[in-house]
Amino acid sequence: MNKLNTIKMITELSNAKGISGFEDDVVALIRNYCEGFGTIKEDTLRNLYLYYKNNIGNRPIVQLDAHSDEVGFMVQGIKPNGTLQIIPIGGWVTNNIPAHKVWVKNAEGEYIPGIVASKPPHFMSEQEKKSALDIKQITVDVGATSKEEAIKEYKIRIGEPIVPCVDFEYQDKHDLMIGKAFDNRLGCGMVISTLHALEGENLEVDIVGAFASQEEVGTRGSIVTSRTIQPDIAIVFEGCPADDTCVNEYEIQTAIKKGPMLRHIDSRMITNPRYQRFALDLAEKHGIPVQEAVRAGGSTNGASIHLSNQGVPTIVIGVPVRYAHTHYGISSYHDYDCGVKLACEIVRSLNKEVIERF
Repeated sequence: MNKLNTIKMITELSNAKGISGFEDDVVALIRNYCEGFGTIKEDTLRNLYLYYKNNIGNRPIVQLDAHSDEVGFMVQGIKPNGTLQIIPIGGWVTNNIPAHKVWVKNAEGEYIPGIVASKPPHFMSEQEKKSALDIKQITVDVGATSKEEAIKEYKIRIGEPIVPCVDFEYQDKHDLMIGKAFDNRLGCGMVISTLHALEGENLEVDIVGAFASQEEVGTRGSIVTSRTIQPDIAIVFEGCPADDTCVNEYEIQTAIKKGPMLRHIDSRMITNPRYQRFALDLAEKHGIPVQEAVRAGGSTNGASIHLSNQGVPTIVIGVPVRYAHTHYGISSYHDYDCGVKLACEIVRSLNKEVIERF
């Protein structure tokens, strides 16, 4: 897959609407890009599995993981004035939520535009202006003037998803991608790009691509995918929060344009140190720029996968994303491409004996 086609795929993946539990449109899109690469299956959680066409069985299984969901909101109630009470789906900082455009799915399956609203400053007390917002003070306004109108005319109902309204763009001059849901549609694209790059090669492992649902609400989908696949080893692709605009220079470990980030630890996984070093050594050998990180917080699907089966060596290859878990993200295609190249070199180097060393 050339760069132009890859950017087109990333554009479609980023623009697709799919918060946790409502990944249907994303999964349908991924399915289209996986056609011809093997056997495709789904389960009731909307996890998508791609059993690579070159698999022959009786070989170690490599799980290539990414999660298909994004952070967003859900309609909790409809107020008398027609605005929507919401709850967050996934991790949000409340002050980042207002003053953005969103899409609200209605009872007819149509996504209609809305604005995330809070009390205008003109009507705030001095104390309110100084205080942090509570989610109960934030609403979504689709333009209705009453609860009755919201239900009858706009077809709003509770329990429906709300998705940030952002159109992807790529700035070739600066090699920058700007859009929503980079956590983790970039990872989904990397699974597909890796399979494209390995097509027709003689490998010593079998590959299963897994696009897991509901990562943002507790890595739920990957609990099922890892039980289903029963991998011997795994690569988790992620859109990882970049730190190059918010920490001291000496603390920066996840900067854009400096290659993918491989984390040694986060709040729910200590990365297998032998596998981690194997990947870092391969990156050095092949001249692929990478970054290393030690994270006190956060987690990925690796949390579930590495505890499955009899224990699964798992690494995370993360594309740095500035402003993850907000409406917009900024990433570099260079980091995406380097992550795919590293994943390919890892898969090419794996066999039963190597995996047993981990």
